[in-house]
Amino acid sequence: MLATITELQRALDRGETTSVELTRQALERIQDDSRDGAATFIEVFAEQALAAAKASDILRAAGLSRSLVEGLPMSVKNLHDIAGYITLGGSTVLKDAEPAEQHATIVERLLRAGAILIGSTNMTEFAFSGLGINPHYGTPRSVWDRDNARIPGGSSSGAGVAVAQGMSVFSIGTDTGGSIRIPSAFNGLTGFKPTAERVPSEGTMPLSRSLDSNGPLAVSVECCAIVDAILTDQPYVPVATPALETVRLAVPKTFVFDGIDQTVRAAFDRAIALLREHGAVVEEIDLPEFEQLPHINRKGGFVCAEAWSVHRDTLQSKGEQYDPRVASRILRGKDIDCADYIELQDTRQAWISAVESRLERYDAVLMPTVPVVAPRIADLQASDEVYFATNGLVLRNPTLINFLDGCALSLPCHAAGEAPVGLMVAAPAYHDEHLLAVGAAIERVLPLRGR
Repeated sequence: MLATITELQRALDRGETTSVELTRQALERIQDDSRDGAATFIEVFAEQALAAAKASDILRAAGLSRSLVEGLPMSVKNLHDIAGYITLGGSTVLKDAEPAEQHATIVERLLRAGAILIGSTNMTEFAFSGLGINPHYGTPRSVWDRDNARIPGGSSSGAGVAVAQGMSVFSIGTDTGGSIRIPSAFNGLTGFKPTAERVPSEGTMPLSRSLDSNGPLAVSVECCAIVDAILTDQPYVPVATPALETVRLAVPKTFVFDGIDQTVRAAFDRAIALLREHGAVVEEIDLPEFEQLPHINRKGGFVCAEAWSVHRDTLQSKGEQYDPRVASRILRGKDIDCADYIELQDTRQAWISAVESRLERYDAVLMPTVPVVAPRIADLQASDEVYFATNGLVLRNPTLINFLDGCALSLPCHAAGEAPVGLMVAAPAYHDEHLLAVGAAIERVLPLRGR
């Protein structure tokens, strides 16, 4: 089992390891071809990371520690600015752009907290897919069933594989329609999509300004809470885990289970049974608004409209350099006019109010993060039809929470040795602290992290 942030801090404090040793181990794993390090990272900062690790060890020896991530190797997605490097967004289109002059705000906060930046991770080009396939830099395999080369999930593909393969203790990803939660689900990790407004986006390449959020992929809910405190520039307060007997949870009756496979269904049902066994109240409820979302977004929604506003000039001048499967989706935004966009904003606010009203009595809503286990990379590469159908299915459930402007965790709910399956635990906007507490309570009874 991968070590948590607090476990590693204890080992560092006891002198059982050093930041330099942890950093060297991470760099060695990146160089290990069997772990797909070359396809997991677009940039690796070996020299800088080792120098920062040495400085961290000196501070610790002097009795100083800047935060709970002091001395721990971490990675950021290749759309967060890193001073002196070109922010590529997983593409080759911007290879001649000017390097960033300063770090993204959240990168700066993590470095000031003492985290060791190992590198920037691979991703779907411009973050526009939930599958994680990248024709420019390769596609890292999910940690499950590697002989059959399963997708890592996207768009934060490298972020998920980096943590799952021990190349970084935690990763920072972005989530516009599930891009933190999907790779977490497919790699057996915990991912946290916070309420978007809580985490600054300065220095982060946008996909959809209305839906983008930044958050961690890590080993546990506590790890995510520790990193979230740094990202939001707040003091870390240990998660106050409630007794499950006090927790009331909702499960949608329909829509989120459409197309579900037997493996995911079985893991989800076992998780629900465990929660009920430990005293949680779990109720099936009607959420007809969820079924309305495909119609609301029938023209492409915010993501296509806003991605088009970002990429229209570059697409016109360098369109042939884009991944065609990404370009075709961005181009849908070309036909969304101002009236469509304003109507979509009004519809969203009414939709959010309706969903929040249905969830008022509950601490969180539960659903499968993704209704299927990770499919094979080769099957998706071979067929546009299969690619787009699978992409829609993979994004469907997580997208509901982005449109809600809510917060959500994906928790691994499978048993050891089984295909990774994510349990999504979600709530409306600004319920983040409570959601993390509820997620920690749920985590305690799940097979992998249960104590």
